[in-house]
Amino acid sequence: MGVNLMSSTLLTEATGAAFGDLQAEQIERYRAVWSEVGHGWTPRVSVSRSIFPITTDLDDLYFGRRSAGQGDQIGIIDDTRSTFGRTYAGEPDRLIEELRADAAIAAADTLMLTIPSQLGVDYNLHLLESFAEHVAPALGWVSAHER
Repeated sequence: MGVNLMSSTLLTEATGAAFGDLQAEQIERYRAVWSEVGHGWTPRVSVSRSIFPITTDLDDLYFGRRSAGQGDQIGIIDDTRSTFGRTYAGEPDRLIEELRADAAIAAADTLMLTIPSQLGVDYNLHLLESFAEHVAPALGWVSAHER
């Protein structure tokens, strides 16, 4: 059995640095320690993000207006200042540029999309298809079944 790293959309750190930069530092430290202890293989590293391409009026209703201008947020969880990763929502061209600037996405092997299960299977399928069609190819990403 192998141990890999999956970092989600919350860190119990709040230095003022961007969430992606904090997470990229976490990934760098994990890989450094992994190498130092002499493991004979390279672990996978994944990060998760809430990413919603706005391609329809319904997408705009759900994600467009409420996420405008929102970045990372600082809050308190169990008496610890924490950083919550932002929600990426917008036109596909804007998302592509924003995702390219996210240091943790660049450092990771895998990007896991978080989706709002309460909106139902059909709508979530639409979200995933929109990401796969409008965002992923521009970033050079392919799905596992295309490899």
